[in-house]
Amino acid sequence: MRTERLYYSDCYLRKFDATVMEAADGGRRIYLDRTAFYPTSGGQLFDLGTLGGIPIAEVVDEEDRVAHVMTAPVLAEAVGGEIDWDRRYDLMQQHTGQHLLSAVLEELFGLKTVSVHMGLESSTVDVSAAVVTEQQLERAEQRCAAIIAEARPVEISFEDSSGDLGLRKESARSGTLRIVSIHGVDRSACGGTHLRSSAEIGLVLTGKLDKIRGATRIEFVCGNRALRRARNDNQTLAGITRALSMPAEQAAGRIAALTEQTKSIEKERLRLATELARREGRELYTATDQDSSGVRRVRQDAVIDDAMRVRAQAFVANPNAVFLAVSAAPPSVLLACSTDSGMNAGDRLKAALAKVAGRGGGNQALAQGSVPDVDALERLVEDLFQ
Repeated sequence: MRTERLYYSDCYLRKFDATVMEAADGGRRIYLDRTAFYPTSGGQLFDLGTLGGIPIAEVVDEEDRVAHVMTAPVLAEAVGGEIDWDRRYDLMQQHTGQHLLSAVLEELFGLKTVSVHMGLESSTVDVSAAVVTEQQLERAEQRCAAIIAEARPVEISFEDSSGDLGLRKESARSGTLRIVSIHGVDRSACGGTHLRSSAEIGLVLTGKLDKIRGATRIEFVCGNRALRRARNDNQTLAGITRALSMPAEQAAGRIAALTEQTKSIEKERLRLATELARREGRELYTATDQDSSGVRRVRQDAVIDDAMRVRAQAFVANPNAVFLAVSAAPPSVLLACSTDSGMNAGDRLKAALAKVAGRGGGNQALAQGSVPDVDALERLVEDLFQ
């Protein structure tokens, strides 16, 4: 059974009638004699809508036929289908915009599109260049805008693959090809849904650049998506300028300066925190009495962070010293020992952790580990301070 694909010849068809030729999965997977619903294919997402009033969850391309995955069983022999037009039109704007952007990138800079991904929030094209500049993207956007303003026709034709088709990218398919043309700009073999005019693309707006295995991935949005993004960006910029109390053109420089200032302040804060932790470790050693073996032992219950590690190291930099830090969340310990304390921190902690299914390790002077729960933590601490 072959499904007649109505979108091939009429991308603007919103409603249609069809006969159910086969139903599977209790009526939740429907095959029709014809459909206007586009299945995921060629990088374009599937359509949504209803069949017989029942919402569609997914549309799947199965070579000669199209499967409609339903949210509830369809039991009728004949159904009416209705496309979710807002979604369809948005995808048509993105897909036709992608054809235009790819053609312009090749026309201006010789950048060939090697792959395409169409998403619900944004889309991407991967082009055959390790480096693409912002200046190139700006020129490409301007060229796209000029072509959009000219309202060039977008036409669909069916032509034999054996002819000289003048395609932007040669097709590996044989026989009759479906050709989508933007007049004077692009000719591509494509089975997707497209607009009637370049004017309907509205706007092509590029976004971030990513390096992908020797190629460059260019994010883009078109049409209403581009309008929403531009509006959101303007609102964000307006909020930033209000917070900084300065014109928008000065905001980037001010933010860069504030970022550097923040980094400098954070660096100084860390330096001071480290110096404070060292001083606390030295003072704690002085305030701690020796036990019967002449060793000064101390336990601190707190989060084990960088400051705690510095404090521990400062404490055991003195003779005959053992420092234990205990944290309940997450259950973990830090053990530090002076070289003359008679204890190897790494060996002692590793042996104790093995008894309570804990994990960790370290060296002679400093070791750290974690245990599954608080009960295991208390058993570990008792073992370490025996």
